[in-house]
Amino acid sequence: MGDALWRHRAWICCTLDWQGRRRAVMTGRRWTELFFLDEAVALAAGHRPCGYCRRAAFGRWKAAWARAFGGWPGVMAVDAALHEARAERGARRMRHDRAEARALPDHTIFRDGGGDWLTLGDACHAVTPEGYGAARARPHGPVTVLTNPVTRAVLAAGYVPALHSTLKR
Repeated sequence: MGDALWRHRAWICCTLDWQGRRRAVMTGRRWTELFFLDEAVALAAGHRPCGYCRRAAFGRWKAAWARAFGGWPGVMAVDAALHEARAERGARRMRHDRAEARALPDHTIFRDGGGDWLTLGDACHAVTPEGYGAARARPHGPVTVLTNPVTRAVLAAGYVPALHSTLKR
């Protein structure tokens, strides 16, 4: 009904290069291809690793999910939980919440001071279309969190996403 815009709950993060295959994108299939800077940004948008072309990452995701939530309920239940956490019902927009910046798990993306930031240790890095900026200290106090709470639980349970090469640790 209100979520007709998002008929499919399986928002997956695939690899761009898989077994040398080539295909046209945006051809009117039943899904829309989106391109992100890296997996951390895709996770912040509410996606999860693909179980087909990113089987190893999906296996790590499943294991972290099981640690975070006490078991693996199956991919359909996971996709439903992710959709509920990421999308405002009937509003055609993504759900964001507020949380203490210093309490966020690594690889969470938050918005602060007009920019988006990736958490890593005691620091955060600016997220731009070109890549990551230099590290700065995480801010004190609440920030707007783009990575949904379900995905944050998986990150806190040890899932480490693939990050863009511009990240200077």
